[in-house]
Amino acid sequence: MNSIMAASSNRIMLGPLVAAIDQGTSSTRFLVFNAKTAELLSHHQVEIKQSFPKEGWVEEDPKEILQSVYECMDRTCEKLTQLNIDISNIKAIGVTNQRETTLVWDKETGEPLYNAIVWLDLRTQSTVERLINKTPGKNKNHLKHKTGLPISTYFSAVKLRWLMDNVEKVHEAVLSHTAMFGTVDSWLIWCLTGGKKGGVHCTDVTNASRTMLFNIHTMDWDPELCTYFDIPMEILPKVRSSSEIYGLMKSGPLTGVPISGCLGDQSAALVGQMCFKDGQAKNTYGTGCFLLKNVGTKPVMSDHGLLTTVAYKLGRDKPAYYALEGSVAIAGAVVRWLKDNLGIIQTSTELEKLAADVGTSYGCYFVPAFSGLYAPYWEPSARGIICGLTQFTNRSHLAFAALEAVCFQTREILDAMNLDSGINLSQLQVDGGMTSNRLLMQLQADILCIPVVKPSMPETTALGAAMAAGAAEGVSVWSLNPEDLTEVTSEKFEPQINPEESELRYARWKKAVQRAMNWETTEPVNNGNGQK
Repeated sequence: MNSIMAASSNRIMLGPLVAAIDQGTSSTRFLVFNAKTAELLSHHQVEIKQSFPKEGWVEEDPKEILQSVYECMDRTCEKLTQLNIDISNIKAIGVTNQRETTLVWDKETGEPLYNAIVWLDLRTQSTVERLINKTPGKNKNHLKHKTGLPISTYFSAVKLRWLMDNVEKVHEAVLSHTAMFGTVDSWLIWCLTGGKKGGVHCTDVTNASRTMLFNIHTMDWDPELCTYFDIPMEILPKVRSSSEIYGLMKSGPLTGVPISGCLGDQSAALVGQMCFKDGQAKNTYGTGCFLLKNVGTKPVMSDHGLLTTVAYKLGRDKPAYYALEGSVAIAGAVVRWLKDNLGIIQTSTELEKLAADVGTSYGCYFVPAFSGLYAPYWEPSARGIICGLTQFTNRSHLAFAALEAVCFQTREILDAMNLDSGINLSQLQVDGGMTSNRLLMQLQADILCIPVVKPSMPETTALGAAMAAGAAEGVSVWSLNPEDLTEVTSEKFEPQINPEESELRYARWKKAVQRAMNWETTEPVNNGNGQK
C-alpha cells in the first residue's frame, strides 16, 4: 500500500503495524514493523547490565529488564509520533527473549525473589555433576529422549533447583504456594498483562522446550521430569503456542493492544529468516552463536552433540515444527570481554579495524570457553585459552583470533549438522548484531567454504516475533502464506581462500580446543609429584 497522506489529520496511513519486544542477553529492543511490507519503521534499544557476583556467575535484575522494556516502548512510540505515524495502528505485540534465563517471583507482591540467573551462568556445575553421576552409566543424555537436551548448566531446571536449594525467599515462597517460575518471556508477559492484578502466567512451546521439564513429544510439562528435578508443577507457567492472544497490555501508550506472539530468540530468528521448510537453516550471531535447522514436524535426535528443540508452533491448532540446534555460548560476548575486561578496544566496531590491520591471527588461537564448551562437546569443565603466542603477537592478532573463534565454532556445529542430516548445507543464512562486521562475514565464508548470506534488514529475531504476533487468530494482519511473504534483499559473501588453507587452520583450532578441555574439575588436583 502506498503511503498516502490523510488530508484531515496529516498522519501517514500505513495500514496495520505490529511491534516486537526483543529482550536479549545484553540489550532490550522494541521494534515496529509494517505488517504488509515487513519494513522496520522505528525502534529503540537499551543496554542491560550483567553482574558477575562470583566467578562463573551471571545475573541480571528482573526489574531492570522490565523497566528497559517500558522505556523502549515509550521511546519508540515517541519516535513514531514524530514521524507522524499513528500508534493506534499497532495491532499486536510479539515477545522474543534470551532463552533459559531463570526467574522466580512472588505472585502476591509481584516482586522478584532473586536476580535472574542468566543462561551462561555456571554456578550449577556441581548440581549437574551430581545429577549425571546418579544416572545409569553416568550419562549426560539420560533425559534426552524426552527433552532433546543433555543435562547441562545451560538449561532452566538446574538453575531453578539451585534457587530452591540456596535462596531462602524462594524456598519459603514455594512452600507457601506464592512462587511463580518463568523464563524471561513469562516474566514480561505476566507483568505487561497486569502482574499481581490478573497477569497471565504463560510461556510458549519454544521457551518451555529449553527448561528440561518439557516433553517435546507430548508438548507439555512432564510429571516425571518435574519429579526428577523435584520441582512442583504448580509454579510452572501454562504452555501455549507461539502465535495466539495471551492477554492485553495493561499500561503505557499501548494499553489494550494484544500480546499475541512469543518465541525464544533463536526460534524467532528462524521464523524471521522464513525457514519454514524442512532443511532450511540460519545462524544468529548474538552474545552466543546459534545455528538452527528446521527438521519438520517430527523431532530428529542428534548423534553429534546437537540439541533437539521446538522451532515454533504458529497457532493453537497448527503443528509444532522441530529444529536441530548447535549452541555456542560465546560469540559477541568475546567482543564485550575484549572491550570491558582487557580494554584493548573502546567500541565493538574498533575490533573489525584492529583485526583488518593484520589480516591474520599469525598462529594465535583463542578458544573463548568462558562458560565451558557447548555444542558439540558439552564439556562444562573447559575454560578459555589463548595459545600459539610468540613475541610477535599483538592485540591486533588477538582481535583477529577472536573473530576466527566465532567462525571456527560455527564450523564445528555446521559439521555436526551435516553429519546428522547427511545433507550438506550449500549456503548459510545469517543474522544478529555481529553480522554488521564485514570481515567476520568474509572469514565465516572462508572457514566454512560455502557462501554466507545476510539479509539487508538484520533484525530477523524481532521480525519473527512480529510475524507470529501479527498472524495470530483474532489479529490476522500478517499473512504467513508462502506467496504473501515479501522477497528479502540480501548480500552474499563468497569463500575467497583455498580449501586446503581453511582445513589447516581448522585442524589447528581443534587442537586448541583439546587444550581447553578438563580444566575446571572438582576432583583434587595432582600436584606433579604423584601425590594427591
